[in-house]
This record gives sequence, C-alpha cells and structure tokens, in this order.
Amino acid sequence: MKLIGSYTSPFVRKISVLLLEKGITFEFVNEQPYNAENGVAQYNPLGKVPALLTDDGECWFDSPIIAEYIELLGIAPAMVPREPKAALTVRQIEALADGIMDAALASVREQARPAAQQSETELLRQREKINRSLDRCEQLLEDGSVKTDTLNLATIAIACAVGYLNFRHVSPGWCVERPLLVKLAETLFQRESFARTEPPKA
Repeated sequence: MKLIGSYTSPFVRKISVLLLEKGITFEFVNEQPYNAENGVAQYNPLGKVPALLTDDGECWFDSPIIAEYIELLGIAPAMVPREPKAALTVRQIEALADGIMDAALASVREQARPAAQQSETELLRQREKINRSLDRCEQLLEDGSVKTDTLNLATIAIACAVGYLNFRHVSPGWCVERPLLVKLAETLFQRESFARTEPPKA
C-alpha cells in the first residue's frame, strides 16, 4: 500500500495517523502537489493529496474517501461507530475539521502572494471561518459530543487541523478560551502516530 502526499499536508497527516493507529504497513511517497513536475496527477486527476494506492492496484483520493476505505478494511481499532447516525456525526465533525484545514491552507496561499497583491478581506474571511469552527469544536467538547480522551476519526481530524494551525502560525492565539480543545490536542499529540507524522521544521 502506498500513500501519496506531502509531509506538510494536514489531510495527509490524518490518513497517516489512521494507518499507523491501525498498524497498517504502507510506503509513503512524498509528492508536492503544487510542483509543476509532481506525480500526484497520475493518482488523482485533481492533482491534490492524499491519494492511496492499494496492493490490488486500486487508487483512492480525497481524505474522507480514503478514511472510509480504511474503515472498510475492518482492521481494529474502529475509528467510526457502526451505528449509522453516530457514524454520520463523526463524519460531520471530520468535515468541520477539514474545513479548518482548508481555510488555513487558503490563508497560507494568500500570504504567500506578494504583499501588494494580498487581500486582507480574504484573510479576514478565512480567519472568521477558522474561529467559528474552533468555537464549534470547543462546544462539542463542552457538551460531551466529543471527548478529549477518545481516539476516532473526528478527534484525529481536529488534532490534525490544530497541528496545522500551529505549524503554519495561522490564527495565533487560537487556544485562548478554548481549554478543552487544547487538552484534546495535547492528549493526541503525545501519541506515537502524531509524533511520527509531525511536519518537518522549516
């Protein structure tokens, strides 16, 4: 099994953590999706990571789809509940965390443009998305919908989103008044799967 991705992508990290937690052996193929000479497009016509190439020659792309495929393998521990509505709840929280990642990536790309071409309106829009979504995550922890000591697809996705905010210095101060979110992140970051997938320092 091969995982095609970049070491800095939070979406790739989410899948790497899932594979590691389940003890699934895989080869990591480092490809930069924004490099004109990259090989990502041969696996995903959209040219985005991650992509997963199975031993049977199947290729899956888009991180929620890959996560679903991994769950279908039936390898413990289960990261999504069996009960359909509970599973849908976990996947919606995954989508919320993925949205934080998307907004953070958009912010990073905007800030990479020449200063005179950057849009403060666009940066503000992305910051507002991130803040609203982080607030929702904190609420979910407060009401018990998400627990700080639970390892599943939802908590892994949240931790990967927070890790990316820290890595790219997006939304500095996000942890202020979000103690449960901080606790969740700190708990998961201590796991070997997260330590092994921490993005390289620039």
